[in-house]
Amino acid sequence: MAKILDGKSARAVVLDRVRSRVAASGRALKLSVILVGDDPASASYVASKEKACAACGMQGEVIRLGASSTREQVLAVIERLNRDPAVHGILCQLPMPAQIPEAEILRAIDPAKDVDCLHPENLGRLVEGHPRVLPCTPGGIMALLAHHGLEAAGKHAVVLGRSNIVGKPMAMLLLHANATVTLCHSRTRDLPAFTRQAELLVVAIGRPGFVTANLVKEGAIVVDVGINRVADGGQAKGYRIAGDVAYDDVAPRCSWITPVPGGVGLMTVATLMENVLRLSGVP
Repeated sequence: MAKILDGKSARAVVLDRVRSRVAASGRALKLSVILVGDDPASASYVASKEKACAACGMQGEVIRLGASSTREQVLAVIERLNRDPAVHGILCQLPMPAQIPEAEILRAIDPAKDVDCLHPENLGRLVEGHPRVLPCTPGGIMALLAHHGLEAAGKHAVVLGRSNIVGKPMAMLLLHANATVTLCHSRTRDLPAFTRQAELLVVAIGRPGFVTANLVKEGAIVVDVGINRVADGGQAKGYRIAGDVAYDDVAPRCSWITPVPGGVGLMTVATLMENVLRLSGVP
């Protein structure tokens, strides 16, 4: 049976480090999060970021805009935050309502305050190998692996999913860590032929239970990025959280695996806190 890549213990180490550095600096650090609309999942994610800020001794500001907000209104908020020296990090919670052009909004954020590493300038720095900050989820995954003494160097890593938020930057970080990387996606032919070669398999496709044991190499390290709400009348909320990996099926076959919840999601927020610290210039 696989060992657990425990996000809780890894997160505690990161948050303790951030908290001690913030306290030693004597500075007031601030993260501003823009939340447009009333999507329950987005609201939950933002609440977890507020909580993490408080735990690290930072100020977490949430700017809530209505679902009918315009492009101009969101850009005006970003412009104000860009100019505010008290704000060290800016984050726009995704996804945004359909009328908001996300790419334009992300480009409007000052790259020096872009805690998500989604501005084109910061993505370019990442490709060069000189990132200002690390993308939160991919960076969190690398920290999670390091916390458990696992190295990517020399391994064949397969990333399933090619989003700008996880898949592409994840492949880049693994490449910089000297892994041999294959990036698979919805148009990949004969997907099992690739995933069964993976010594390290990172799954980020948003399809609950998609990866089953027959897609996994014996002894592989499996990292499940998926956070999917699946209807379940037996749960108090009427749903349960499921990953992209069929955990019970895959766990007996691999060497290490992330639980969902309790794995990658916790490290995403921890890396966000590190990014605020880094952008603030606190040593």
